[in-house]
Amino acid sequence: MAQSPSSSELSDAVRDDRSLRRFLHSLPGVDQVGLEQRAAGLATRSIKKDAKRWAIDTAISMVDLTTLEGADTEGKVRALCAKARRPDPERPDTPPVAAVCVYSDLAATAVQALEGTGVHVASVATAFPSGRAARAVKLADVEYAVAAGADEIDMVIDRGAFLAGRYGQVFDEIRAVKAACGDAHLKVILETGELATYDNVRRASWLGLLAGGDFIKTSTGKVSPAATLPVTHLMLQAVRDWREATGELRGVKPAGGIRNTKDAIRYLVAVHEVAGPEWLTPELFRFGASSLLNDLLMQRRTQLDGHYSGPDHVAVD
Repeated sequence: MAQSPSSSELSDAVRDDRSLRRFLHSLPGVDQVGLEQRAAGLATRSIKKDAKRWAIDTAISMVDLTTLEGADTEGKVRALCAKARRPDPERPDTPPVAAVCVYSDLAATAVQALEGTGVHVASVATAFPSGRAARAVKLADVEYAVAAGADEIDMVIDRGAFLAGRYGQVFDEIRAVKAACGDAHLKVILETGELATYDNVRRASWLGLLAGGDFIKTSTGKVSPAATLPVTHLMLQAVRDWREATGELRGVKPAGGIRNTKDAIRYLVAVHEVAGPEWLTPELFRFGASSLLNDLLMQRRTQLDGHYSGPDHVAVD
């Protein structure tokens, strides 16, 4: 954005549905060519060996280690939690991941397995991944996960309502979910692959922030495309401008399709250059991933040992 909105403009935006619509449609249109060129340009940045080792450890500490399959079991979740605590048992200096992300019915299992470790438990909720359920059902899903001990909730917005221009409905639902979270942090999943345009991604990002999301998240990982660098750039711009307007720091979580260390480092470069170095912490930036951690661990061993270890030396999820 050319200029961040003022705090008074943000207050005016949430007075009613008409004000919200006016604000969201007053946001500057996205220069698609410029956005994609800058994202591609930053993705070519190279970093030195010492910086790469730091980047790998930082990326590991930002991973939300995720399993969101219909065949998930308590045993699988416990194994995932063991890996979250000690990603590389032969390298005890490897940092733990940020969180384990599961369905709400398995949140209690993850909470028990991670007790006292400092690793967070995130639960998807609100009829993930489609978001197609009555609001009462969505709120019950959130309340169940919080009661089970989840300290982070990943909700999905109603994309149908958003695309139909019912911004007030989406705003009210996010607000209601935020209230149901209590002390748990709320990540608002935009499902950017279904939003069709960069302008919609910008509007949805601001809508999530205005409604109280602690994080804005790209994707469920169930829709293609999921996370992309240009979309993540837009979301990083939004939280940067939100901080300039309000003084509040909010986070960003790209999720889906980030599978290797090279990609993770590209995202960290984007964080530093677009939002700023303050965001290079798990409190403000996360990777939603299942397979990324294994590649980070292999590349970490390569950096430390001076040779490629190969996948046989890393536990498979």
